[in-house]
Amino acid sequence: MTEEVKKYLYDVLLAIEQFLVGIEKFEDYQNDLKTKSAVERQLSIVGGAVNKYGKASTEKLSHSEQIVAVRNRLIHAYDAIDDTIIWVIVQKYLLILKSEVKEKLSR
Repeated sequence: MTEEVKKYLYDVLLAIEQFLVGIEKFEDYQNDLKTKSAVERQLSIVGGAVNKYGKASTEKLSHSEQIVAVRNRLIHAYDAIDDTIIWVIVQKYLLILKSEVKEKLSR
């Protein structure tokens, strides 16, 4: 694995671990504009890093197309963001992605 590829994986991991875990109640997320903004920004970083990882590596991450699509929607269609969709992504799919990235980095 090249250093460039590792960097993208570490970017994903950092975004998930620092900003996207520990949010436990949907209402807290939904009612805190700073938290929502931080989460959306970090999801954008995750999507960008996953996209670059896919271009720099022969391997793919699970759901990479969907992750990149979420990133594109956050960036280009920010006015059509649904809090419930973001919440489901954070609560359900990021832990799976985090595990996958950690496994790839441990090789």
